[in-house]
Amino acid sequence: MVALRFKRDGRWRELSYEELHDEVAQVAGGLVAQGVRPGDRVAVLGQTSPEWTICDLAIDRIGAVCVPIYPTSSPQERDWVLSDSGARLLVEPPDLPRGEPVAPVPRGEDDPSTIIYTSGTTGPAKGCLLTPGNLRAARESLDSLITVGVGDVVYLYLPLAHLFARMTQAMTLARGATLAYFGGDIKEIVTELTEVRPTHLPSVPRLFEKVYARVTALTEGMDRARVHALVRGAFGGRLREALTGAAPISPEILEFFAACGVPVYEAYGMTESTAVISANAPGAVRFGSVGKPLPGVEVRIAEDGEVLAKGRNVFAGYHRDEAASGEALRDGWLHTGDLGALDDDGYLHITGRKKDLIITAGGKNISPSNLENDLRRSPWISHAVMFGDRMPYAVALITLDAEEILPWARENGLPEDIAELARHPRVLAVVDEVVAEANSGYSPPERIRRFTVLGHDFSQESGELTPTMKLRRKVVHDRYSDLFSELYGGNLRS
Repeated sequence: MVALRFKRDGRWRELSYEELHDEVAQVAGGLVAQGVRPGDRVAVLGQTSPEWTICDLAIDRIGAVCVPIYPTSSPQERDWVLSDSGARLLVEPPDLPRGEPVAPVPRGEDDPSTIIYTSGTTGPAKGCLLTPGNLRAARESLDSLITVGVGDVVYLYLPLAHLFARMTQAMTLARGATLAYFGGDIKEIVTELTEVRPTHLPSVPRLFEKVYARVTALTEGMDRARVHALVRGAFGGRLREALTGAAPISPEILEFFAACGVPVYEAYGMTESTAVISANAPGAVRFGSVGKPLPGVEVRIAEDGEVLAKGRNVFAGYHRDEAASGEALRDGWLHTGDLGALDDDGYLHITGRKKDLIITAGGKNISPSNLENDLRRSPWISHAVMFGDRMPYAVALITLDAEEILPWARENGLPEDIAELARHPRVLAVVDEVVAEANSGYSPPERIRRFTVLGHDFSQESGELTPTMKLRRKVVHDRYSDLFSELYGGNLRS
């Protein structure tokens, strides 16, 4: 059976389960030969690849602790993870140590298994310490919902430094399916999907948003059956299920894909809950919700609307940070920082982040993610960031989607430069129409009154986005404070 499929020199290659076992045993031996012992921290820095998976499994085999580092991390962020975790060794796939095969080392349910440094939106990353007991509980919670089996193919492009991807890795291999890795170029994902023809696809919302925007723009007035075939073809023609998490997604997009025969199930979790809290699943879907709490997970809503979770999947605390641990865990409940509600049927609805909530000068509470998500459904918009806390009205910074706006500009004889387009009257008029349409679904105090289009997009490298494409609002608010101030006529409050 094929365990791993990956691209090398333009060709797809395979590794069987037997070959994977042998590779893991040899790399485990190589780690031992370099002095790694049970309980030692081993940092892994690299792109999502079969070597990353082999290294991860080898670290687990010898009872050591895997400490992932995002390949997009700055040198300062990498140094922090290495020093705070006390890593004994840094491995950078595809380079892996080799040695004589070694037998697995057993470990207890409460021993450290991995320390994952949450990318966070403010301050230094915190090391979330997870145990074999946490990981086992999360897999058991997902077990009855996962339909992956022998013969299925799961396409993985998410960073393996993120727990969402590593849980996908674990569930795929536990079910005897094939894990297919992207080739390393994010721009080639759509092409590779048609080559790999996966049956399952885990993703963050941005991929589905871009496919939705592109298809709806191309197929206006087209016969519905042709639209459905086009969508299924974009994912390779065999996709039975897709999973989205890590950030909110518009219910309209989920309804669209479901109608096309490509169900996208929205799930919810965080590193501190071993990636699982709730999920929509086959036969139990409610668009606009993040599903029902998973088996073994309790959820309740605090008086201030914060979502709280409890279960064996919930971590014991942050590495070397008792203060942060005490803030996150109170009376056995994980305080997620998200605002939400449980409906009468037990479906969880996330309404925003406590720290992101905008309270206007008029006392109106606004959760910015809803309107921002509506704007991102446009093919022209990559990101939108609302601002308005303690101000008379809400404003926004908007970035253009280069993949969509540049071809449009070429066809219309406009400059093929994002910085120039951000100032061009025709582009501003198009964006104004998009904002007006999105605003129409909200009450006047919730609407964006003024906006500015940036001449560049947000990025991980600049620190404005996390590796899972979440917005770091404080970074954006601080970096573009002058622009926000201009939108209020220079009267921005500190």
